Order: sequence, then structure tokens, then C-alpha cells
Amino acid sequence: MPSETRIYPLIRLFVALALMTIGGAGMYAIVVSLKPLAAEFNTGRGAASLAYTLTMIGYGLGGILMGRISDRVGVLWPVLFGGFMLAGGFYFASLVDTLWQLCVVQGLMIGLLGSSTTFAPLVADISHWFVRRRGIAVAIVISGNYLAGAIWPPIIQDIIDEDSWRGAYQTLSLFCLIAMPLLGLLLYKPAPVNQEDAGATTGAVGCRPLGMAPNTLQCIVCFAGIGCCAAMAMPQVHIIAYATDLGFEAKDGAIMLAITLGCGIVSRIISGLICDRIGGLNTLLLGSALQMIALCLYLPFKSLEALYVISALFGLSQGGIVPSYTIIIRTYLKAKDAGWRIGVSLFFTLLGMALGGWMAGAIYDLTGSYDAAFINAIAFNLANMVLALGLRRRAERFSPA
Repeated sequence: MPSETRIYPLIRLFVALALMTIGGAGMYAIVVSLKPLAAEFNTGRGAASLAYTLTMIGYGLGGILMGRISDRVGVLWPVLFGGFMLAGGFYFASLVDTLWQLCVVQGLMIGLLGSSTTFAPLVADISHWFVRRRGIAVAIVISGNYLAGAIWPPIIQDIIDEDSWRGAYQTLSLFCLIAMPLLGLLLYKPAPVNQEDAGATTGAVGCRPLGMAPNTLQCIVCFAGIGCCAAMAMPQVHIIAYATDLGFEAKDGAIMLAITLGCGIVSRIISGLICDRIGGLNTLLLGSALQMIALCLYLPFKSLEALYVISALFGLSQGGIVPSYTIIIRTYLKAKDAGWRIGVSLFFTLLGMALGGWMAGAIYDLTGSYDAAFINAIAFNLANMVLALGLRRRAERFSPA
């Protein structure tokens, strides 16, 4: 095999990682800006969280749209288009006068047409370039989402402290305009066709994976994704506001978020290796159980030192959950449907993040505390575990010996 054939997939893997990291700025910019936005527009955190919610919905819907397009024309053109949309979105968001204008720009330009091109399409694409090591490859690419969370919040918070959230958005606009097209041009080759991916190969009975219709399995995976990510959103979206409510500085909250997502990178890589050995369903159950434990720890422990430790544990616990949904789909459903099916499943994980972020803000507005929001997150995580356990039992029943 020529050296270029061996090396190019690795180049593509790390280009996809870099693009997802850059695209993640669209999500984390609004997270870090949540409190100053609420203050500037004189609104509650629930209303301010609506901008984040619409961003995530656009992010997910755009993933389905761009996934379908990339199935037809490859990922190069969607990524180039997304780079210009993300740069324009950050710039126009910095000029808004009202919260509803910000919500429109966040949802449409930053979410639907911008950051979405760096998530589901890249995950689906990289799954075609690796077969034996698909778990670790997908985990590396999706870790870009966490890498974005480790890199962007401290940077954005520093710019906000020195200038304003508007200045931070303009800085991001210029960076995306330069970096995303340069990286996107490296994705010039079409995805290969792997013979063993002609159809589902594990746990299938005719055209009934795990003894159920393909769309039924898809729906179960999607609802599990809502549960896991609604739970995940409470610390990730509100940790900065939560820290300041406890009397700590905003920078402390930004560091907590960076710790969580930095540890999430480690967790995703380790989970990818584990997934290649024990499969997507078992990895999903393991990560969900560990996330449950971490969420419970937020309730009794509220000191700065404890929150740093819990943030690390939370990141280490849940890094493998979202990649597991992709591996489940690639294991049990046909490869030719990978683009849109992975896009749909990732949309529902983002919908869960959006729902969880909004619910946590609304619960805070109603109760004046985040304790009830943590309990709500624990309940959603439990629902995810019940669905995952049901799929695992069906896998034991229908998988070949």
C-alpha cells in the first residue's frame, strides 16, 4: 500500500479534529457570554439561554442537512461554506441590538449553516476511512467538541473581561474566516467504499437489526441521546453562572468548564479504545453510569476545590457517551445511510443539550437555585441508561454467538 494511502487518513483525521474544535466556538461563545448577555439585555437566564438553545437546534438540524449534502458531494464544500457562514454569524451577532436578533443569528448563521458543517458530516465522513479502528477514530474527531470547550472558554472570558462579549465575537469571526477554509481544502479526496460496510453485520436478523425495524432502533438511539445530553448540559452550560452564584469568580467557572472538557478529551480517547474492544452499547452503559455518579456529587459538595475535582470526574465519566451512538449506528445499520442516520442521532444529542440547557435556566429562574436542575439532570440520565440497557439485552438475544 503506498505511503500516501496510509498517511492521508491520519491527516484527514486530525484536520477533522481541528475543524470540529474551531466549529465548537459557535456553541461555547454563547455559553461563556450567558451572564453578560442577560445583564445587557435585562432578562433572566432562562430567556438568555434561548440563544444557546436555538444554536444547538440549528447545529443539529444543520448536521442532518449538511450530512445529506456531504453524502452526495463530499465534505469539502459544506465545510468551506460553513466557514464563511460561521465567520459572518459571529460578526453580525456582535452588532445586534436586541436578544431576539441575537437568537436569530445564533440559530441560523452560527448553528444551522456554520458550526453544523464541522460536526455530523465530519463524524460520518471519518467513519468511512477507518474500519478496524473506527471507535478510536470517531472518538478522536468528536473529542474536538471537548477540545473546543477546553480552549475557547478561558480565551473568550479573557476577551470579555478586557473588552466585551461583542469584542470576543468579532475576534472569533476573523479567526474562522482565515482558519476554516485553509483546513477545509485538505479534505479534497472522496471517502472510500469498504466492502464489509455494505450492510449491517452485527446483531442483524435479515433487515431487522436487534430484531427490530431499522427506524425503530434509530428512534431508541435518538431518545437515549436526548436523555444523556439533557443531563450533560446542566454542568456544561451553567457551570460558570453556578460558580458565580456560589461566590466564586467567573474565571473560576470558566476553569471548571475547561477542566471538564479537557478531561473529556482524555475520556473520549480512552473510551474509543474501549469501544473497539467491547462495542458501542457496553461503552454507552459504562459512560452513562459514571456520569450519573458525577452528577450526584455536585449536590453535596460546593467548595471551590471540590468543584474542580468534580469537574474533572464529570469530564472523565462522560466522554465516551456521544461517540457510542455513532458506533451503534455504524454497527447495526447500513453504511450507505451513515451520513443522515448519524446526523439525525447527533441532532438528538444536541437537542438534549439544548433542552437541558434551557430547562436548567428555567428551573433556576423558578427556584433561585441550581440544586433542582441537577436533580432534573440525574433523572434524564437515568432514562438514557434504561434505554441503553434495553438495547444491550436485545443485542445479547439477537447477536450471533
